[in-house]
Amino acid sequence: MAARTVLVVNAGSSSLKYQVLDTTTGATAATGIVEQIGGAGHLRHTSQGRTHEVDVSCPDHRAALEAARSALREHGPDLVASPPFAVGHRVVHGGPRFTEPVVVDDGVIAAIRELVPLAPLHNPANLEGILSARVSFPDVPQVAVFDTAFHQSLPAHAHTYAVPLEWRERHQVRRYGFHGTSHRFVSRRTAELLGRDPGDSNVIVLHLGNGASACAVQGGRSIDTSMGLSPLEGLVMGTRSGDVDPALGAYLARVADLDATAYDEALNKASGLLGLAGVSDLRELEGRRADGDADAALAFDVMVYRLRKYVGAYAVALGRVDAIAFTGGIGENSTEVRHAVLSGLAALGVEVDPLANVAGDPERLVTAPDSRIPAYVVPTNEELEIARACLAVLGEDAPV
Repeated sequence: MAARTVLVVNAGSSSLKYQVLDTTTGATAATGIVEQIGGAGHLRHTSQGRTHEVDVSCPDHRAALEAARSALREHGPDLVASPPFAVGHRVVHGGPRFTEPVVVDDGVIAAIRELVPLAPLHNPANLEGILSARVSFPDVPQVAVFDTAFHQSLPAHAHTYAVPLEWRERHQVRRYGFHGTSHRFVSRRTAELLGRDPGDSNVIVLHLGNGASACAVQGGRSIDTSMGLSPLEGLVMGTRSGDVDPALGAYLARVADLDATAYDEALNKASGLLGLAGVSDLRELEGRRADGDADAALAFDVMVYRLRKYVGAYAVALGRVDAIAFTGGIGENSTEVRHAVLSGLAALGVEVDPLANVAGDPERLVTAPDSRIPAYVVPTNEELEIARACLAVLGEDAPV
């Protein structure tokens, strides 16, 4: 195995995604996912253009990673015979402590465990992935790459909530932001498309998927982002509400006898597009909207209006916007969302190119030549960003 090959692991509560990357070329040697961890288990592995699927016994994440190792050994590349340079792990929440990727040791594991209250749905699974990989690859450096780290550059006036001091100091209440790995990758790539140095570029990145966030990147540093203490704040998402009146929880407790757990569950899993139109998949929502469904039309309009508000706010925060970048499943694939957002930014001098917006390369300019601010579709590559972060933290020079 080449010295610059990295195994990237993204462990969820019931799934484990993995990818093997050559960081010199950016090429993916293999990718796969183990689903239904804790149950029957199913593995899908792709390498050399071929996909292999098999049912596997997966009582826990360790068994899932062993199943992935077996698939790699059988179908390539064999990470047992030739171990990777490093194993990189996506960790959702790094709290205020982790501002950069770190090599995993016992102290880092303890710190990630201490941060579980800030990300109870994500950090435990991320930690299981790390512990499993330490067993499976005992002699390979493990690196934790935090979703929140890119946003640790937010100035105090942007990350501070106007709440009691005890909350902020004792309970670490502040805006953390998420999708940082994607925002870092896309903002840097957008600067390259502009022919500018990332340190001299101001970019608004819209990472739009079932989870969605906006980020204002000034000179390569995040200065504001839409997600906050949790991934719930900000934009309208598939099942998450985004911004709501903070008094809503107390109001529903009084009039609907809704406790805190039920309230949190509803805002995270029964709101957003699902709450507005009864469907969380944007493709289905756009189809219903085209057929004249009023709820689908309203949901689309609410989502797009929130996006335009954030773009406008971040244009003011940045002072100068060199580009807008769309990424994520919706940002890269929804012609309608991009058109609706960009068409509503005439006050910023944005002019969409209808033809370029509809078709072209996956990475492309979608605004007219005379648009004051260019907008691009930039496919994200969080796995490659994690792999390159591994090289950087271990003292290797990542490719440009």
